[in-house]
Parts: sequence; structure tokens; C-alpha cells
Amino acid sequence: MAALLVVAAPVATAGASTESGSVAEGRIIGGVAADTAEHPWTVALTTPSRDLYCGGALVAPTKVITAAHCLALPSADGVRIKPRSDIQVVVGRTDLRTDHGVQVGVSDIWVHPRYTSFVDGEDVAVLTLDRRVENETIELIGRNDERLYAAGTPATTMGWGRTSESGATSPTLRSLDLPMLANDYCLTAYPEFDAHAMVCAGFPEGGRDACAGDSGGPLVVEGKLVGLVSWGDGCARADSPGVYTRLLSYREVLERLTRG
Repeated sequence: MAALLVVAAPVATAGASTESGSVAEGRIIGGVAADTAEHPWTVALTTPSRDLYCGGALVAPTKVITAAHCLALPSADGVRIKPRSDIQVVVGRTDLRTDHGVQVGVSDIWVHPRYTSFVDGEDVAVLTLDRRVENETIELIGRNDERLYAAGTPATTMGWGRTSESGATSPTLRSLDLPMLANDYCLTAYPEFDAHAMVCAGFPEGGRDACAGDSGGPLVVEGKLVGLVSWGDGCARADSPGVYTRLLSYREVLERLTRG
């Protein structure tokens, strides 16, 4: 694996170390303030002590879609799944320093069975909440929505990650509008890029981006969930766009897992 892939580990707190020992990075860089009142399906994943480490999207009253790497940790046997008791899903809380919204536990975790590493794809997971959340949900990309990935299509991502590559995480939700990028450009930037499992979005000149602290957070086009923040090289660097899970490739299994 190329040494440049430094940003996709989940973030616990600003400056915290991951289990692998490396300092985690996270960001919405170059974005603007956002509000969960406008994005009620945007969720934060935290520890029981309220430390942010990932994001996600509420797609049904008891179902959240997020990135597999937020839940599957490297181990001697490949990966191990985080204990359910270590995960809290926070919904409707724009400012994570407050008690607004609801904090919900997890009753079940599904991680794509072929997931081994974010650079190998299949970076998708589903959390089943231990009780219903009545917030508005977001629609999953439709089976005929391939056009939503076309280069130049406007998209939006959001999260509570760092606002600079070495800065602190944001206590408040931020969002960023950015264009979808062509698969050929992404393959040039990253030899590991897999167009079946991944999509790219961002700005060739850098300066605006999303990253690990925002991992698992939504990529939205025309009001539909089309991707998840997955990985990339550094934060908002030129010619190093953000890589997102291509949810259309997993639509059938996700529709089955999140139905009801």
C-alpha cells in the first residue's frame, strides 16, 4: 500500500492517536457553517464519552449508513468490529458541545463482508439503532441514478472533522459544496482507485476537502445519498481529491438491510 494514504483512520478527538499509533486527521476544509435543522439525517458517531470519530447518514428510523473503516479495526486476524457498546449515534445536534437532539445506542452492526481496507473498497457499513429516531431520513441513490456521478455534477459533503490538516476538529457541523470528478482523473491521482467501489470529488487545485474526521459522512447529490467520506492523501492538497464510497454499487444490499 502506498505510503501516501495517511488520512482515513477514524478520529477520536483532535490530536488523538488511533489504535495503529498514527495521529488521525479529519476535516471539512474550506466549508461553511451548517445546521442539522437543514440536514436532519446527518449523524455523528461518538464514543460513550462523546468523543467524535466518524459521521453517517440516517436512511430509515433505525438505520444509519456509514463507512466500514469507522467500525472495522485492523487486527492480527484481518479486521475486528468495534463493540456495539463503544458506539453512540448522535442525531439532531449541530453543536456537539450541547445536549440537543438525541443520543442513541446500537443494536446491530453490518460491515461489508469483503471489507479489508478502505483502499481495497467495500468501505460501507450499516448500523441498526436500538430505538427509532423520528428525524427526517435521506433517500439512497436510485438504481438508475448513474448520472449523479458525472464529472462536474455539484455535490455536498458535511461533518465535524478538522478544518485544517493539522488543526482541531470542529465542534459544530460544517458543509462543503464540491464537484464530482472523472474516474480517469482519480486513477491518475491514486493508482489504488477502483471505479466500481469508489468515486472522487473535490478541486484539482486543493484548498477545499473532507477527510477522516468526517469519515463515513454523507456525499449528497440532488438530495440523495450517493457516497460516504472514505480516504485520500492529506487534507485539501492539490491533485489529491477526496475518495468516497460509490454507494450505487452496493444499493441492492443496502436497500435490503435498511428496509422498514
